[in-house]
Amino acid sequence: MANQNEILNSSKAPEPVGLYPHACKVGNLLFLSGVGPRERGTKKIPGVELDEAGNITSYDIETQCRSVFQNVKYILEDAGSSWDKLVDVTVFLTNMKADFATYNRIYAEYFKDNQPCRTTVEISSLPTPIAIELKCIATI
Repeated sequence: MANQNEILNSSKAPEPVGLYPHACKVGNLLFLSGVGPRERGTKKIPGVELDEAGNITSYDIETQCRSVFQNVKYILEDAGSSWDKLVDVTVFLTNMKADFATYNRIYAEYFKDNQPCRTTVEISSLPTPIAIELKCIATI
């Protein structure tokens, strides 16, 4: 029996900023595209202040982390999975030195009962003015 890929989009998570789905189901695995902290239906980014040119003037990594985790939950639930079924999480931070300790503390709150594999990397920027993005794999 061949695996059939099923494209899935959440009605609650923010709209993708490019041509990609929120998730793709392959067999009993769910692969999530990169998920940031934006809110659905708006360009508002929780915890981010921008100047008139769209440059970040300040940001709150804790607010962004909590928003990203909520968006991941939306996608998982809309796809028939759940937070406790996450098996792998890749985290992209734009400022490891300033943000890792806060992110790591919040991560521990959300993942105390389920501990998926995790990789955290620092990158220079993301496509929108955000400081964190998650890439996840879960089971269904």
